[in-house]
Amino acid sequence: MKIYYDREADALYIKLSNKKPEGVVEIEEGVNLDTTEEGKIVGIEILDASQKIDLQTILHYSLALSKEDLSSVVSNKSLQETNDSLSS
Repeated sequence: MKIYYDREADALYIKLSNKKPEGVVEIEEGVNLDTTEEGKIVGIEILDASQKIDLQTILHYSLALSKEDLSSVVSNKSLQETNDSLSS
């Protein structure tokens, strides 16, 4: 997931997938879901974002991970560091 904010346009985009959007569903004025042909949500666009949400909340966040998820992340990072050192 990636979050983009354009201060000049006051537009926020939350990219949920690298899949190409094929359609748009308007939830309410200025709030749109980008969807694939299969109806999967790949992005969320919010226009006049500062008036609709607390930007401080969306632009500053933390992740809650279970011990299993954290172990997986650490294992993958260690594996990547090992691969990087071997290729150097």
